[in-house]
Amino acid sequence: MKILHLYKDYFPILGGIENHIKWLAEGMAARGHAVSVLVTNTGQSDLSETIDGVRVVKVSRHFNISSAPIGLGMAGELRRMGRDADIVHLHAPYPPGELAQLLVSAGKRTVITWHSDIVKQAGLLRFYAPFLRATLKRADKILVASPPYVQSSVFLRPVYEHTPQKISVVPFGIDLTRFAQNSEIAAQAAGIRARYGPGPLVLFVGRMRYYKGLRVLVEAMAQVESARCLIVGVGPLEVEIRAQVAALGLADRVLFAGEVGDADLPAWYRAADIFCLPSIHRSEALGIVLLEAMASGLPLISTELGTGTSWVNQHDVTGLVVPPEDPVTLAAAIDRLARNDDERQVFGQAALDRAISEFGLVQMLERTEAVYRNLLDDKRSASEGSQAERR
Repeated sequence: MKILHLYKDYFPILGGIENHIKWLAEGMAARGHAVSVLVTNTGQSDLSETIDGVRVVKVSRHFNISSAPIGLGMAGELRRMGRDADIVHLHAPYPPGELAQLLVSAGKRTVITWHSDIVKQAGLLRFYAPFLRATLKRADKILVASPPYVQSSVFLRPVYEHTPQKISVVPFGIDLTRFAQNSEIAAQAAGIRARYGPGPLVLFVGRMRYYKGLRVLVEAMAQVESARCLIVGVGPLEVEIRAQVAALGLADRVLFAGEVGDADLPAWYRAADIFCLPSIHRSEALGIVLLEAMASGLPLISTELGTGTSWVNQHDVTGLVVPPEDPVTLAAAIDRLARNDDERQVFGQAALDRAISEFGLVQMLERTEAVYRNLLDDKRSASEGSQAERR
């Protein structure tokens, strides 16, 4: 198969969607498919290169609208690259990419992975919503990472009600072997524990963005004396969060590790006792960090957003689910797990078992490849049927 992915950024730009596309593209290339990616460049020049078996074309970036980079040459390049593509795979939301495919109709079949609703850019959405609905209507298949997101999305629910066969659940997957315990990871984890003090240690990993709920986590930690919190990551709210920690006198219990490279992340998970993702908006559609924590055998604390986070983290099975924007209940959940070693162990083992059964990279690749093949088989059957009727 010839597969073309379309989004705004690709490796070495790092992010949840960017990582997902990279794993999917490289995994399909390793399975023998011809895989290309079309994105925008970070500068005003076109670039074509091959990265780990994937052809990556980056069109010149001219300007940005609501954090969406615009490359005026994207539609033309999509027409050229998609001329002989079997599958054009969009990753939404990225309005310029979706509009380009709406205009060009490249490839034999169009697949959309719906990563998240547009939440923050309400003004843009008012203008863009009709085009987005048209893109969803024209798509051959829409992939979502969890069942709850289909029902809670104002865009996906109508599609499901009228054409349920158009939507398939394909859970995101990660390379579980990266997070398996070994002597090197254990040694690194021991060093981290020595640096940040005795546990129980609550871990947060991610960008410091508005929807991650770090302000709520810090408020909760002001009510928790049974644990420390370690924040791994940087982002636009870092100055604000650090100031909040200082104002609440929590400098000895809320600690900042800064940015940690992907290669070192497994050790940080292994150094922790509890993982917490306190997100407050449905921009958090699933949470890849939840999968990484599960693969590391950690019990989870997450929030009920109506998205996939509470489908990944099953309440009282793999961890605890609390309301968003509720520091009191979050503090109680942290305190409960921090004071109960046996419960942490039971939840952590259940989390690991669930990661292995549902969220491995191999499962994601197999499920996605099956979607591609079924779409092409359906198109081939329809074409053969039409030819038979003409005869």
